[in-house]
Amino acid sequence: MSDRISMTASVAPESGGQRLDQVAAQLFPDFSRSRLQAWIKDGCLTMDGRSVRPRDTVYGGEKLVLDAEREVQGDWQPEAIALDVIYEDQALMVINKPAGLVVHPAAGHQDGTLLNALLHHAPELAKVPRAGIVHRLDKDTTGLMVVAKTLEAQTDLVAQLQARSVTREYEAVVVGVMTAGGKVDEPIARHGTNRQKMAVMVGGKQAVSHYRVITRFRAHTHVRVKLETGRTHQIRVHMSYIHFPLIGDQTYGGRMRIPAGATPELIETLRGFPRQALHARRLELQHPDDGRTMSWEVPLPADMLNLLALLREDGELAE
Repeated sequence: MSDRISMTASVAPESGGQRLDQVAAQLFPDFSRSRLQAWIKDGCLTMDGRSVRPRDTVYGGEKLVLDAEREVQGDWQPEAIALDVIYEDQALMVINKPAGLVVHPAAGHQDGTLLNALLHHAPELAKVPRAGIVHRLDKDTTGLMVVAKTLEAQTDLVAQLQARSVTREYEAVVVGVMTAGGKVDEPIARHGTNRQKMAVMVGGKQAVSHYRVITRFRAHTHVRVKLETGRTHQIRVHMSYIHFPLIGDQTYGGRMRIPAGATPELIETLRGFPRQALHARRLELQHPDDGRTMSWEVPLPADMLNLLALLREDGELAE
């Protein structure tokens, strides 16, 4: 991939009267409007050979020239951390994230993150914002994530996520016995007093989760959850809100339920489950380069499989 972007385009007569940044976003759709605005301000995107402002009006017929460098994003360091790569091509990669891996450096997690691992695996990601990360999974949630390998792919994937056309299906094991599936359409915002938590809040961002029952056990349920939106901690917050918190969720979990007469092994597993029992099982999207539909699925990790086997055994013993 070249480190320079050199492109030209002519403003159509029918675009007359619009702002330059609006027209630039139409003529250079591989890049976000905020990215184009920054290039205009830096003089990397000129109109008829002169520097202009994002809000300047176009009249039609002008020549836009984009000559910009793909700058290195942030000062994060590559680290040789093993990745379970499910699929990779020139535009994107899909990984199966393990439990315990933080996605992005933050306070308390400056290194040892998925972002550091990605920079080692594909050094060209240093030229893509957030090393191509377009959506996140919580540290202890396992499963599928897509990463963009180019600026163009990132712009396209972010647009798909915003249009809610990406399919993301999760599996979870919750406390309580659900009678049927349903939908949670409740806004989510940062908690009023505990800034580490999210909560259902009036005035929060719209959040929609669809859930259905896979298997009912004596005091728990194995469910499939399909996300329509992608808010922070969405499934954990929504399931807790409807009184079916995830097993092992230290932040949003409720009181533990131990079925009467449960085996010592099940009791120990329920009490000591080290994370929220949540796995991003299936992902479907349109490929940024040619629009073809692609989907991936990864099986449940060993800890959730073991948990489900013990719950199933418990139900059989109780019959």
